[in-house]
Amino acid sequence: MSTSSVLRRALLYVPSSSQKMLTKSLTLKTDNITYDLEDSVTLHQKPAARQALHSHLTSLQFKTQRISELAVRINAVSSAYAEEDLLTLAALPSVDALVIPKVNSASDLTFVTDILRKVAPERHSSSPNSSIRKRPIRLIALIESAKAIMDLKSICSPAASPYLDGLIFAAEDFALDLSLTRTPGLSEFLYARSAIVTAARAFELSSTIDLVCTSYKGDEGIRRLEEECQNGKEMGFNGKQCIHPSQVDVVQRMFAPAEAEVEWAVRVVIADQKASDAGRGAWTLDGKMIDAPVSGKARAVVAKAEKCGFDIASLRQKWQAQEPE
Repeated sequence: MSTSSVLRRALLYVPSSSQKMLTKSLTLKTDNITYDLEDSVTLHQKPAARQALHSHLTSLQFKTQRISELAVRINAVSSAYAEEDLLTLAALPSVDALVIPKVNSASDLTFVTDILRKVAPERHSSSPNSSIRKRPIRLIALIESAKAIMDLKSICSPAASPYLDGLIFAAEDFALDLSLTRTPGLSEFLYARSAIVTAARAFELSSTIDLVCTSYKGDEGIRRLEEECQNGKEMGFNGKQCIHPSQVDVVQRMFAPAEAEVEWAVRVVIADQKASDAGRGAWTLDGKMIDAPVSGKARAVVAKAEKCGFDIASLRQKWQAQEPE
């Protein structure tokens, strides 16, 4: 199972049919830039968009430090364009990940994996005894249909692809498939979203990316985005798709741990080590019981906070005298 050091809190889609956007994308600061060859490109533009993206990615001498990951959303495996997308782009060293749309079964990921092993053998190998010299391209599957929800177990299985690294919920296509009407409360997506985060966790995938917020203008757009981020975070998602650069800062802020949460977690971790040294399995802090699940969550929060840029060393220094109660 592949793992990623990238915190995909904000996955920003950039239309590959726009040369202006391709150029501008390198000036943005985000966890992930995903160049889109699917929904943002009309059928007659797809060959030209593919070549424009190839030229753009080939011209990169180095990946900007402002962007943690460069990805490409190819066309669906069921379309007439996916194979050429993969043959043209998958071997490029600047490509960190592929977003695979409309994944309905494990065979969609197996198809992509087989091509990756042919066009980029130095990054992928079908032999368990082979040593992969370079980091393999990570696959992120878009879950967009009832069939996909029912088949999540086989989709997430390493047998489908050992390179699967995350799942994304595509709400609009899912709503179309089930003839649903999207509401502000998102209750119509509760089952599907819960199934996605549960499957991702069960198979230890790094990323669970929530639905797109279609509102992004003005105070109302920011408020709606914040509400959706909070809702997704509470459900277990660790990131969100963005369709406009203005959404990125909000998503990164909402999915990062809060300062008070991080400080509490540091206190728990420090005191838990002292409790463990004293042979105490359960103890209290500020009148709250702390046991293995709570301390485990605290360690996860501290680890995530470090990746988000929190000064954990200073907090450890501040609370070094913390004792279990």
